[in-house]
Amino acid sequence: MICKRTISGLIVLLIALTLSSCFRYSFTGTSIPENVNSVYIPFFANQSSGGIGNLSDLLNEALIDRFITQTRLQLANSQADADAILEGSITRYTNQAFSITGEDETSLNEVTISINATFQFTDKNEPEWNNSFSGSATYDTNENPIEGETTAAQEALNQAADNMFNDAVSGW
Repeated sequence: MICKRTISGLIVLLIALTLSSCFRYSFTGTSIPENVNSVYIPFFANQSSGGIGNLSDLLNEALIDRFITQTRLQLANSQADADAILEGSITRYTNQAFSITGEDETSLNEVTISINATFQFTDKNEPEWNNSFSGSATYDTNENPIEGETTAAQEALNQAADNMFNDAVSGW
């Protein structure tokens, strides 16, 4: 009898806390200020001297995906319509030997991508941060090297995009 009352009491308490406006939790780990509703992410130009052809597109897609699917923010079409701005450029792309066989042949290459980015709230004069980010991934040069490089570049961009997103939302 006491056990049933205790369980019933706990269930009522849990429901009350869940329905209470004081109980808020974000499963993404982000807590966004109430006055921030949109983010503008202009094209991240590829200013490196190499890389796969659609590097900038892949980075922009990865960043937009993170902000739109993991926050309540909407994508702004211009800087004037935004509450926050994330902008920058790809500054370095390298694709070099990572592992060499006993016959002095490359068995793994590593793609490393560096990006400079700035995150700023539009109602502030100074950026929240202006940082360099990088990501890297390896691929087997003995298998399909073109597809391998493309996949490694996407993995490296995703690492950098994750770090940019985390830095942007962790300070909120």
